[in-house]
Amino acid sequence: MKPVFVSSVLAVALFSFGGSALAQDRGAAPAAPAAPAARGPQPTPACGPDLTIKNVDKQSRCFELRTYTVREGSSIDLLHSRFRDHTTALFKKHGMTVIGYWQPVAKPNTLIYILAYKDAAARDASWAAFNVDPEWVKTRTEMAVNVQVENVFMSATDYSPLK
Repeated sequence: MKPVFVSSVLAVALFSFGGSALAQDRGAAPAAPAAPAARGPQPTPACGPDLTIKNVDKQSRCFELRTYTVREGSSIDLLHSRFRDHTTALFKKHGMTVIGYWQPVAKPNTLIYILAYKDAAARDASWAAFNVDPEWVKTRTEMAVNVQVENVFMSATDYSPLK
């Protein structure tokens, strides 16, 4: 997976859904329990504060725009229930800041959300802890949803109101 870097968080979340590489979600469950992937999770690209990218705020957090498209045979309603009743609390437990969740009006089998982290290392640590949390393992097994995942890593521009 090769992530795409985008400089504006909310504009991308509200108005654009394309342009990033597809990946199997590190946090979403497969349709049925499966053996661990042969290649482990890929480290997050440099993201967050102190980047030397032009127009990026030096104090920006690392933002991750995640798009889940529910595959045929799975349920978007079950995915929403899983997030509503379990996943959001687990994200917070593991140090992830939820910026928001969106339901695209023209894509009823899609959920889009944005998470924020201090930096790329914090993102990797949060997801590593989340993925082995016994409550998450139980939830993803009992509420399995097969999804295609896109994720985009972003840092705020120096003029963004959200950093």
